[in-house]
Formats: sequence, C-alpha cells, structure tokens
Amino acid sequence: MPSIDTRILIQAAVPTVAVGAVAAVVGGLAAGGQGAIGAVVATLLVVLFMGIGLFVLQYIAKSLPNLFQAVALMLYVAQILLLFIFIALFKETSLFDPKVFALTLVAATLTWVAGQARAQVKAKIFYIDPDSTDGDKGKNSGHSS
Repeated sequence: MPSIDTRILIQAAVPTVAVGAVAAVVGGLAAGGQGAIGAVVATLLVVLFMGIGLFVLQYIAKSLPNLFQAVALMLYVAQILLLFIFIALFKETSLFDPKVFALTLVAATLTWVAGQARAQVKAKIFYIDPDSTDGDKGKNSGHSS
C-alpha cells in the first residue's frame, strides 16, 4: 500500500474509532452494556466497510483508472445502502441497543467520509509524473513549416 493511501486510511480510521469510543461510553451510560456493544459493533462495521472500499478504490485506480470515478461513486452508494440495510436488519435485535447502534453507524460513517475527504484535500498527490523522461518532446514546440 503506498504511503499516501496509508495516510488517508489512518486519517479516516482514527477519528472514526475515536467517535466510536465516545459513542460506546455515551451508549453505555444511556442504555447500559447493550448500548456500548451496539456502538462498538457499529464502529467496527463502518471501519470494515469503508476500509475495504478504500482498498477496492486503490486497486481500481491502478488497474482501471478510466473507470475510477464511476466505481468510486457506485462504491460509496453501495456502502451507504449496506449500512442502512444493517440498520433495518438489526432494528428489533436484543443483542444490543438498536438506537445506539443506528446513531453510531450514522455518526461513524459521516466521520469516516469527512476524514477521508480532509485527508484527500491535504494530500500532495502528483498529477504529473515528475520522473518522466520525455523532456525532449517540448523542445521543438514551434511551427514546423
């Protein structure tokens, strides 16, 4: 994994885990142990889904760069839909508090997206290859006749 992708992953995952930890404490105080478990499960789901998505985007950027933007949009829509499906599936569960789960899922997802967007904006990504050896092409750029 290139260092820029590692930095983006860290700058998205760390705030998400921090939000999940705060949600676990608040959920534990509000709903007991089930609230804390719901917050932890929601945070793990977000980190898992979004982390896998980042790896998929990294692979697509290298192998099919012309499809990157379309795949990225499709992937984010699919991730959000999957997270809402999890909210619907665990709406009536007794394993953990579903309200804390849902709120943490939404908060962690928004935190991940904001962290990833911030990391992408702050990243210094070359859009021109600085190691290009085709420096001779521009020497004769005048009119040829």
